[in-house]
Amino acid sequence: MPWMVAALLLPLPLAAMRFTHEVNWDRADFTVFGAMLLGACGAHELATRMTGSTAYRAAVAVAVMSAFILIWMNLAVGIIGSEDNPANLMYAGVLAVAVLGGLIVRFQPHGMAHVLVATALAQVLGGVIALAVGLGSTGANWPQAIVVLTGFFSALWLLSAWLFRRAARELMSAGAAP
Repeated sequence: MPWMVAALLLPLPLAAMRFTHEVNWDRADFTVFGAMLLGACGAHELATRMTGSTAYRAAVAVAVMSAFILIWMNLAVGIIGSEDNPANLMYAGVLAVAVLGGLIVRFQPHGMAHVLVATALAQVLGGVIALAVGLGSTGANWPQAIVVLTGFFSALWLLSAWLFRRAARELMSAGAAP
């Protein structure tokens, strides 16, 4: 199913370019978008093959979708100011917490629940730093955009953590090692 969604999403900007001048993608944009879709679908498929747990699969889907949207937003328009604002690189740190944490806990559900809570905290920290220092304060939507998007992404990371916790409980109740 994710591969079908990706196949439908990839040509959408091309179609939009025919109807509006607001969308102006070149080959590099399509290449990056395609690579992002490939990575997201590949991660989802790998998780699907690793476990039969619906909670684990849902947790991975939420986490991958969150990372995808976070990257896409930062590349397209940026969260702090514009896409050119170097302060947006803080969000690479948020993703690093998720990826490196996942590697450390070997993507086991109990550990991933903690990793995704840490990821949510990293997201909040990025937002707090941006607000405290006034990063992006010249933007039209400051500070509302930072507050809303920090809350949105933190909620998604916490939803994924909760789903990983459910997956860990399923494993424990089935008698498997956590």
